[in-house]
Amino acid sequence: MDVDRHAPVVAESEIEIAAPRDVVFDVIADFERWPTWNPDVESMSLDGPLAEGTMFRWKAGPGTITSTLRCVERPSQIGWTGKTLGIHAVHVWRLEANDGQTRATTAESWTGWLPRLLRGPLRKQLQKALDAGLPRLEIETKRRAGL
Repeated sequence: MDVDRHAPVVAESEIEIAAPRDVVFDVIADFERWPTWNPDVESMSLDGPLAEGTMFRWKAGPGTITSTLRCVERPSQIGWTGKTLGIHAVHVWRLEANDGQTRATTAESWTGWLPRLLRGPLRKQLQKALDAGLPRLEIETKRRAGL
């Protein structure tokens, strides 16, 4: 799975985390606990098992986002699509074991009328959100791993 690299809004960020890939994956895949470690996420509810086709709803920023898991490949990749306020999003996490650490890469693309209209400001907003989320993921991963 990949984001739409030709979308009006695309952002990507990565971080090296000194923790096993399984632990990083478990933090990302534990959707309902996102609000406990990521202040950008106000609420989250998963409507089924961690499997392709399962829907989840979450509130981040001004809107509620309805998303569907499209790829669940433990411990290397997880991705979903989502819709909110004129935006159709694709989000993908890739996790690579790297010499005892994990390289976590997160990427997202937005299509729809709003991203076409506000391409520049939305690209900056998305990049800022991805960049801010990675250190939070690292802190929570290390906490869960007891590091």
